[in-house]
Amino acid sequence: MDINKIYNHAVNWLIDYGPRFILGMVILFAGLWLIKLILNRSQSGLHKKGVDPTVKPFLMSLVGVVLRVILVLSVMQIIGIQLTLFTAVVGAIGVAAGLALSGTLQNFASGILILLLKPFVVGDNIITQGLEGTVVSIQIFYTLVRTFDNRSVIVPNSKLSNEVIINISREGNRRLDIELKFSNAIDIKEVKSVINESINRSQNILEKPERRIGVAVLESDGYKIGVNVWVNAHGFYDTKLALQETILQDIKDSGIKLAGM
Repeated sequence: MDINKIYNHAVNWLIDYGPRFILGMVILFAGLWLIKLILNRSQSGLHKKGVDPTVKPFLMSLVGVVLRVILVLSVMQIIGIQLTLFTAVVGAIGVAAGLALSGTLQNFASGILILLLKPFVVGDNIITQGLEGTVVSIQIFYTLVRTFDNRSVIVPNSKLSNEVIINISREGNRRLDIELKFSNAIDIKEVKSVINESINRSQNILEKPERRIGVAVLESDGYKIGVNVWVNAHGFYDTKLALQETILQDIKDSGIKLAGM
């Protein structure tokens, strides 16, 4: 092995490609800093223009990926890497990656559909995959949902575009249903009067649509009273707990006994 020959080749390579490599690295780091600055400014601009918060994370992620790909290709060109060969290699890798990442590409396409069709937006309460929570953000490949017990659930977008999603806050209000069982000896008129007073004193109960109170089920040992009231979708469970507590306390104070008590 001729050490001098290797040394000469190394020196010649450094002379030919060293300045390009250094310039490429400088441009790479400067470009990454500039992309970060552009994304921060763009995010502020989108916020000032009142762009839908559902779209903002998706757009920022997409723009960031495109700018970084362009930067890397530019740096490779500056360093002197032949893009023709690189394109062939990337094409071969792309075919293999496309087959391996078909699920990921499906998530990407599903993310586009979600943003275009808007079955839900950031801030909506939804039921998906057996979980109920609030949509926190919609990303390129997944959607982040925070459950009411404060768990962060990452749901692939393909699951949200191809399966049933229940949007429980889109209409703005929800019907709250309560059932109470009484023995046949209890006067139904008295029960309805007590429940009506409980609803009147409760907060966050909407006047429209009108409430309904009536016999929901008839049984041999008694009957069940069904209560239907309308409340705001956001804060549904808080209102439900408070109303049930008020009705139960008022029934006890009136001397009426629930069946089985």
